Amino acid sequence: MSGDSSPHDAVFRRMLGEPANAASQLRAVLPPELADQLDLARLTRLPGSFVDAKLRWRHSDLLFTAPLAGGDGHSGDERSREAFIYVLVEHQSGTDKLMPLRILRYMVRIWDAFLNEHPRAHRLPAVFPLVVHHNRQAWDAPTELADLLDLDPGTVKAAGEFLPRLRFLLDDLTVVDEAALRARPVTAPVRLTLLLLKIAAGNAGLADDLRRWSDQLQVVLQRPSGIEDFVTMLTYIQQVGEVPAQELYDLFAGLGPTVKEAFVTTAEQLRAEGEARGEARGEVRGRAEALTQFLTHKFGPLPPDVHDRVHTATVEELERWTGRVVTARTLAEALD
Repeated sequence: MSGDSSPHDAVFRRMLGEPANAASQLRAVLPPELADQLDLARLTRLPGSFVDAKLRWRHSDLLFTAPLAGGDGHSGDERSREAFIYVLVEHQSGTDKLMPLRILRYMVRIWDAFLNEHPRAHRLPAVFPLVVHHNRQAWDAPTELADLLDLDPGTVKAAGEFLPRLRFLLDDLTVVDEAALRARPVTAPVRLTLLLLKIAAGNAGLADDLRRWSDQLQVVLQRPSGIEDFVTMLTYIQQVGEVPAQELYDLFAGLGPTVKEAFVTTAEQLRAEGEARGEARGEVRGRAEALTQFLTHKFGPLPPDVHDRVHTATVEELERWTGRVVTARTLAEALD
């Protein structure tokens, strides 16, 4: 299965992967009583991803650790007590109805990795999961694992505490307007990243929208890594947006000669890469359209997440799925 990530992954990882930026986001969205228990000034990013390879086109994740206010731990070693904070961003056009189950699976992988590193531990560090949702529609699926269980109310009441309990924190950007985002107490890189995740994809008027945020762009550019941050954002904009290049040039050229030069260089590089990939993309696009037609003819209209998955697949995946369409009895069987 392909491990290819989505265009959203690079901007998310660069901006939210910086501990100071991530800490500002966590302070803004965690319940205050929980945030007070975490020493976010000592937030540390850990390497790796825990997402299923086949889902990396629609999920990006980051794992952090932070000391807890409760003192020394009791996990079988001399480590002070710490907690994991797991941040997952969902990039698909719909809502993942099974997200609580996926979060549980990723949490178990985190604990397995911890136990591999600390084989003498007899207690597990807490994992606090946060899901950032930025797609076309507001979140409309459970955030609690128990809500996925197919039980009638009477059985739920009878089972009580024997039902599994896991709830993730949800930051639904689709219901956060620009005024609320501007007022959110986060760093400028986080604020702009969340804005881009929220409004950039398919937005032909993005240049006009970003003019309202030029003050935040200036703050980002004043950072030691400002130009690199800008290039990451610009690459994302040009990958997912539909804004005319001249409008972007007019916007960014006004931010100074260094930014103008970075824009021109990045645009030329992306154009050259695009031309090199153009023929391959055309082949992939044609295969994706053909497979979409086959699937629709056999199974009816496709859910948005299936459509997105097909149109972000590799040639190898498209070939494999096309070969399964004839004998597959369900969509899941065709695409697994």
